[in-house]
Amino acid sequence: MNQQEQALGRTPKGVPVVAEADVVVIGGGPGGFAAALRARREGCSVIMVEKFDMPGGVHTSGLQGAANTGVGGIHTELMERFEREGCIFTADETNLPDWAGNAISHYDYYLPPGSPFKRVSFNPDGAGNIMVKMLEEAGVHAIYGASFADVEMEQDGAERRITHAIIETVAGRQALRGRVFVEGTGTAEVVARAGAPFVRGGGRQRETVTNDPEKRPIPGGLLWIMSGIDFAETAAYQKRENDPALSKLINKARAAGDIPPELYRPRMEGGRNVYGEHYIGHPTVDMSPIQAPGTFILWQNVPYEWALHMDDDAEHASRAKKELRRLIDAEARFLTKYVPGFQNAFISHVGRYVGVRDGRHPIGEYVFSIDDAREERRFPDAVTRPMTKTFFWDAYTKYTFEVPYRCFLPKEVSNLLLTGASLSFTFETIFMVMRNFPWCTQTGEIAGLAAARSVRRGITPKQLQWNEPLF
Repeated sequence: MNQQEQALGRTPKGVPVVAEADVVVIGGGPGGFAAALRARREGCSVIMVEKFDMPGGVHTSGLQGAANTGVGGIHTELMERFEREGCIFTADETNLPDWAGNAISHYDYYLPPGSPFKRVSFNPDGAGNIMVKMLEEAGVHAIYGASFADVEMEQDGAERRITHAIIETVAGRQALRGRVFVEGTGTAEVVARAGAPFVRGGGRQRETVTNDPEKRPIPGGLLWIMSGIDFAETAAYQKRENDPALSKLINKARAAGDIPPELYRPRMEGGRNVYGEHYIGHPTVDMSPIQAPGTFILWQNVPYEWALHMDDDAEHASRAKKELRRLIDAEARFLTKYVPGFQNAFISHVGRYVGVRDGRHPIGEYVFSIDDAREERRFPDAVTRPMTKTFFWDAYTKYTFEVPYRCFLPKEVSNLLLTGASLSFTFETIFMVMRNFPWCTQTGEIAGLAAARSVRRGITPKQLQWNEPLF
């Protein structure tokens, strides 16, 4: 036992305690990152645990890299720093004249062909480096390469409180003692280990496992990057052969046995999910510019009909990783063999993990629903001023609404705060719009501020009265 372990002792279950802090953040995605940074800047001692080698979650380790206009606070600071340190890449009609309205454009397919556009991305690895530096500059004790494993708890009145987070590191199982804990995993892992209630992925199904087509989870996906693409040559082919979605080439490759059945699947027949159609991912080539000219990010989705729960089933998670790499390999082979402009292209990066779109949904002191957005409700404990969001699966309708602080407070645990995709929201609300980089960063900053205020006042986050919007 080293000197630190001797000083801090062991948990009631015998796990060595290696560090303690006012605030312990589990997960370094946008929510966890912002929570750790804000709590530390508020004067708290902070530990942040991240299983990969940098913060940022799906936007860095997962390669999403979508830059946005700053929405205030830490998010604006991040975007400005990415720009200042050379991580931003901008594509527009001057360097990609045939991109707007192109059928294989992930974000800009709906624009009139040839119209002005601006697609801004950041280098995922460069951005991750900057986020590491920002935490270091603030004095956050960040632990990388550590997997969250469990919690130890004690009774706290009618509820329970977390006393320690248990992590797995190269040194074995270790414990972190804290006063307030922040859920930043993106899949509500802390909520699950704490025994707090949640809705499993699959939407309307509440407590049981199901393969009912009505209640399968929205499929997650693995992002990957391809470089060496001459998109002008691809666009010239699309026009010349009247093949905007590359369907002729896909059909040719399929007839030759060069495309597996799971790749470029048509929409499923029969059965309807809560949106009125099955979300099957991407039925054609689907990509977006990133990092530099000739480099694009592509999407590869888990087939919807597999009904995989990657967030809570180890076999499902392993199958997704294996099968999606197989499909990425197959798609890259198709592109380089059949599609003009791709003959010199190559895989330059594959995301470190499969992103989960529909995992556990915690049940908090308030569960924000799609009806709250549609009815544009207001709340006395709103964390932001009224904000307007476009709900794309609601016919791209814009709603102006508020989110209450109670959505950050899970049932049955007194000292845990939620962030990002693990907020107390119904699944369709999270999926439609409330899981993007700006909002997740804002929720993390809100949670970090709430944690710091609770620590300063010697109360739990549930005892904190929130009555002024932060943003």
